Amino acid sequence: MSTERPEPPTIADERTALEGWLDFHRATLAHKVAGLDEAQLREASVPPSTLSLMGLVRHMADVERSWFRRCLAREDAPPIYYTDADPDGDHNVTAEDSWEEAYATWQAEIAAARDIVRGRSLDDLGFAPHRNKEFDLRWIYIHMIEEYARHNGHADLIRERIDGATGA
Repeated sequence: MSTERPEPPTIADERTALEGWLDFHRATLAHKVAGLDEAQLREASVPPSTLSLMGLVRHMADVERSWFRRCLAREDAPPIYYTDADPDGDHNVTAEDSWEEAYATWQAEIAAARDIVRGRSLDDLGFAPHRNKEFDLRWIYIHMIEEYARHNGHADLIRERIDGATGA
């Protein structure tokens, strides 16, 4: 698992800037989970919350899938971890769940997202069934940057609680 974070460009066209910031935030989450053991990755933030670093990675795998595969590519790609019966299933890590699977699934969804956007215009439209409206790729990039930034803040606090590591 690489924890090298690409620096977003300071001068760039719109597409390069959006992709740079999204890659930076993806790498930031990878950095926040690096070096921890399975028990630490499962550790809930503050009871009764089930929020954990493993749960955040699982959540972001589902978010990547939702916006890039289901919305933009219009694939029939059901959620990975949550269900109607358990809408927080991505965060509700069980004894049967493994970090290796969660991380591999997240990376696979990132790879799928990169394949889907290759060659597309920022003006290309996708349809989000859960919101019943269209979104352009530009909006999806901005939303994904916002989603990662918010959850990276959560990851920072959880990581500090686990082992005192802060920053970056």
